[in-house]
Amino acid sequence: MDLQLNGKTALVTGATAGIGFAIAERLAAEGAQVTICGRNQQKLDAAAQRIGAHGILADPATTEGAAALVKALPSVDILINNLGIYESKPFAEITDDDWRRFYEVNVLSGARLARAYFPGMMGRNWGRIIFIASDSALIVPPDMIHYGMTKTAQLAMSRGLAAASKGTRVTVNSVLPGTTRSEGIADFLKSVAEDPQAPAEEIERAFFARERPTSLIQRMIEPEEIATLVAYVASPLSAATNGAALRVDGGITPTIV
Repeated sequence: MDLQLNGKTALVTGATAGIGFAIAERLAAEGAQVTICGRNQQKLDAAAQRIGAHGILADPATTEGAAALVKALPSVDILINNLGIYESKPFAEITDDDWRRFYEVNVLSGARLARAYFPGMMGRNWGRIIFIASDSALIVPPDMIHYGMTKTAQLAMSRGLAAASKGTRVTVNSVLPGTTRSEGIADFLKSVAEDPQAPAEEIERAFFARERPTSLIQRMIEPEEIATLVAYVASPLSAATNGAALRVDGGITPTIV
């Protein structure tokens, strides 16, 4: 299927690894002119070379970083707000600084870039903004409340921007992955495992049985499985999809939510 992305410009944040890298790689393979950003020049250069993308050293989780990124890339057709952090932490141990850090990285980074690029999309009467949220936006894990809060905030921002695009060819949507295989997932699973020294496969099985029992696939989602959906939503073919929260969570979220 031709996703009609040839010549479209795209920015993917948090794209030096994991879901962001897979999304950027897929968009580039579909013919989009992709830009990625990062904080580490070496990792950024390596990822950009593998993807065939342009790299900009900038961190949209800071006001200065977002401004530098927008200055270097004043206009895009497609914005993928993927940058995010997560951790497991008891609620009573989540400090004020933790709350601020998660909000700054997971919410404000996307808000800054959407604020910069949305008006141009409206002026050109075409554009795509996609927030990479999480199933945790709907079913908040008790050990990741600060993370879940930021993901729910992304849904609110996405829906509000979609309403602001009413009657245009600009769309704003959220994609909600479930637990996805990534660079840091092994350490995360060990941090919540009953036996951190168990084999990786056993830790993964136990995690889904204990922590994600409603998952219908009972396995990690591969980043490429997320990227496939995102590439479609970013394409002109998805013109009727706007203001949606699209689940690619392995069935973990009940349909009544």
